[in-house]
Amino acid sequence: MQASNQMLTLTYGEESIPYKVLEVPGRTGKVAIHVYPDGSVQVDAPPESKVEEIKRAVQKRARWVMRQVDQAIKLKEYALPREYVSGESHFYLGRRHQLKVVHVEQVKESVKLSRGLIRVETALTTPEHIKTLLRRWYRSRATEYFSGRFKTIIPEISWVSEAPKWRLQTMKKQWGSCSPQGIITLNPHLVKAPRDCIDYVLVHELCHLVEHNHNVEFYRLLEGQIPGWKSVKAKLDGMVELLVNE
Repeated sequence: MQASNQMLTLTYGEESIPYKVLEVPGRTGKVAIHVYPDGSVQVDAPPESKVEEIKRAVQKRARWVMRQVDQAIKLKEYALPREYVSGESHFYLGRRHQLKVVHVEQVKESVKLSRGLIRVETALTTPEHIKTLLRRWYRSRATEYFSGRFKTIIPEISWVSEAPKWRLQTMKKQWGSCSPQGIITLNPHLVKAPRDCIDYVLVHELCHLVEHNHNVEFYRLLEGQIPGWKSVKAKLDGMVELLVNE
């Protein structure tokens, strides 16, 4: 029996952890186990993998999986709610960076990423003001990064000859959308996600320039550009709560 796209359960002592199995085209050899920031577990398996083979592989790493899940849950609890003070963790391109708030007088406000820190220099250090500065910084970073990725991705896509019109808009339930007029809207929170997740969303919306609905042809185009898109999507789904949290 094949295990593609099934939910299985890992048991370790008295603990039970559900995990999703995804068949990844082109993958060979061993399975890959991912524990995402929300504590969910995903296993990427080569095509035609058998359920018992996958279960044995995951069971061998049961202790590691449990430890990673515990750590993810603790970090999630620590990150919520935001207080916008030094020491908090904030995401950028899939990595956690520690926030450093520095009070300065008569100096232009700034937000800079340096040596693993997001350093905010300002005379007004209230949480609400720090939040506003970070929002602006993320939008600026998103504009720059998304523009660069479109320039890199588009030459590899046969149905797009030039960069589409696009804009940023904060959304609670979507990473992106494409209007019937071909205007792509991207969530600035997306710049907090890993690079492969960002590329997945950009390509997803570029596919909508040809097929506006999620039909067979749409997924054929998406699969052609990102063969392992299901695994990438699952990773992004597992980070939603942390990435959009303000």
